[in-house]
Amino acid sequence: MIFARAERTGLRVAGGVALGGVLLFVGAATALLLGHAGGSAAPLFDAYIGRVAQFTLLQAVLSTLLSLSLAIPVARALARQRAFPGRVWIIRLSVVPLGLPALVAALGVIEIWGRQGFVNDLLRLAGLQNPVSVYGLTGILIAHVFFNLPLAARFLLAALDRTPPEYWLSSANLGMGSGAVFRLIEWPVIRRVLPGIAGLVFMLCATSFTIVLTLGGGPAATTIEVAIYQALRFDFDPERAVLLAFLQIAVTASLLWVISLFDRPPEEGMTAGRAIRRFDGRRRRLADGLIILVFTFFTAAPLVATLLSGLAADFGKLATDPLLHRAFLTSLLISLASASLSLAIALPVVLVPRLAEAGDAGAATRLMGRALPAVGSLILLVPPVVVATGWFLALRAFGETGRFAPAVVTVLNALMALPFVVRVLEPAYRTHLSRTARLALSLGITGIRRFLRIDWPALKKPFLTAFAFAMALSLGDLGAVAIFGADGFVTLPWLLFSRMASYRTADAAGIALILGVLCLLLTLPSTAPERTTERPGPDA
Repeated sequence: MIFARAERTGLRVAGGVALGGVLLFVGAATALLLGHAGGSAAPLFDAYIGRVAQFTLLQAVLSTLLSLSLAIPVARALARQRAFPGRVWIIRLSVVPLGLPALVAALGVIEIWGRQGFVNDLLRLAGLQNPVSVYGLTGILIAHVFFNLPLAARFLLAALDRTPPEYWLSSANLGMGSGAVFRLIEWPVIRRVLPGIAGLVFMLCATSFTIVLTLGGGPAATTIEVAIYQALRFDFDPERAVLLAFLQIAVTASLLWVISLFDRPPEEGMTAGRAIRRFDGRRRRLADGLIILVFTFFTAAPLVATLLSGLAADFGKLATDPLLHRAFLTSLLISLASASLSLAIALPVVLVPRLAEAGDAGAATRLMGRALPAVGSLILLVPPVVVATGWFLALRAFGETGRFAPAVVTVLNALMALPFVVRVLEPAYRTHLSRTARLALSLGITGIRRFLRIDWPALKKPFLTAFAFAMALSLGDLGAVAIFGADGFVTLPWLLFSRMASYRTADAAGIALILGVLCLLLTLPSTAPERTTERPGPDA
């Protein structure tokens, strides 16, 4: 027994409220979509929906293949060259795209790969005229690789770093070349984690909204979620939006089922606690260095371009813009509220399953303990744009939907962050309870006293990490806001998108810099690598 009687009662109540609230919010939106679909005479599948579904899968497949095929040599190079100058900072750089709003990254991609971008300038000097178009499938692939290449490389590097040090010593003693090391040591490690990483990247690309909305360039490059937005905001065709929403649910359900068949990507970090010594780095130093430099340029260039264009903006003008003030305050309040709500839901999701493991737990508690983790990931099955569509169709009967937008967007952003928050808190809480719960209970320290005196000092970092990432996700989200976007409800991403759409590029660059800095300030401190006593090998 690790909880007092009053704590068990409180957890059951909190678990019931969380379970019922999430199911009601998502289930009501789905039921409303079903109601609209039931009264629709539109065909279930026409040529347009077929093209949208085909493009959604095509761009996701290509993005995944590109990201993984590039991530493997990057991860191998970083694993071999452990003494490469600035290696720690390059690995930290790979985290930056994860904390950057997609709209800000899209603006950076345009600055580098657009018609007047750095890459096209170089190619024009080589005699080619505008050889790269950043809009359409090409731009979508570039942006998706910008986000997912560092993510995949980081997961693969973590897997390679878990390889027992004796393997590298044996390979050196046997005189193995690079090909033999890859075939006998590296590839078996990569092969085990590659399907899970591929599934994750494919899921992110198949449900991509902001990137496709910004860089799609027209009807020929439209994914299912963007088509839902266009059906509601431009065509006002609710029946088509409903059909597309259920198609998106079918796609995400299929992807989640496929991902569940494979091992999930490994956690970062070392398992043995010993220094990793690679003896095969000397022969590949030049080639690996080139790979690392190209990867660094590809990742850093859009960030630098966003910074430089943002610094050139007229901040004096922006500082006096009342719409920017309102958007900033709205985004800040929604992000604080959604992060707080996400943590409040995550606590019973994490703790009730521990309560259900007790031998005297009742059937209802055990059932709740199994249901809550699944409900915590429900937003992966029913994406935010789909849920927002259901509530948009329901609330328009009450007049202007913009007045309901803050509440709906807050809850949606909280649910969107919930899988990550649970992923951060669950292992930390499990370890903490195994060490302190019985002792605290024997000393009579329970309830709020236990949380303040025992839990909070030990779990402060994971709590703050989860809260900061939840805030950053909310600050940078455009999907739900785009469905409800109205004159009376403006957030920083929606304002940035509006300025980009109206070709006010200087203002857009300044807003992008403000939004990007806010999100990175929230996410980067928690991604600092642990200090280790790692010592590179003599041939590294």
